[in-house]
Amino acid sequence: MRPDLDIVADMIEPGSRVLDLGCGDGALLETLIHQKDCSALGIERDPDGFHACIARGVPVTQGDLEAELPEIDSGAFDVAILSLTLQAVRHPDRVLAEMNRLAPRQIVSLPNFGHWTLRSGLAFRGRMPVTSILPYQWYNTPNIHLCTLRDFEQLTADTGMKIVRRVVLSGSGEAESGPAKLFPNLLGQGAVYSLGD
Repeated sequence: MRPDLDIVADMIEPGSRVLDLGCGDGALLETLIHQKDCSALGIERDPDGFHACIARGVPVTQGDLEAELPEIDSGAFDVAILSLTLQAVRHPDRVLAEMNRLAPRQIVSLPNFGHWTLRSGLAFRGRMPVTSILPYQWYNTPNIHLCTLRDFEQLTADTGMKIVRRVVLSGSGEAESGPAKLFPNLLGQGAVYSLGD
């Protein structure tokens, strides 16, 4: 499992009802089901990810999460997860509002497009940067809404959501300490946010 998913898993209480939006290969849900006795459902658009979930025995539906969310009953889950997916959806604000409707807790992880290496790469090379956490060229990236950690935090404030916890991520997806915790928007490669009451 990716290191950031370990952080997400640590934020989830045993026995929770979990919805994972853009669940990829289902590794996180498999862990939550078997190690934390959670009931879980994933939504995955990519056929390869969908089939990987099926192979793991993870409950999953295939489809566009933005189209699927309005079909789910309010309060149907304890936790809704959106891991490294927010930047790839068409309407991030609507997705967050739907997550809030579906579950009292939301966990969102995202890359930080304000990291100093991305800023300097654009400034000095004049080209869109390619990094380990963002390994795409500008023309084939699934990322359509590039935001910094500050942008995301402003969006949560604008939508009335409360940040309960933030874990700043390194380039390898592990929790950062030291300077990155003090200057997350400049030094953090990404972050995992726990939102809710």
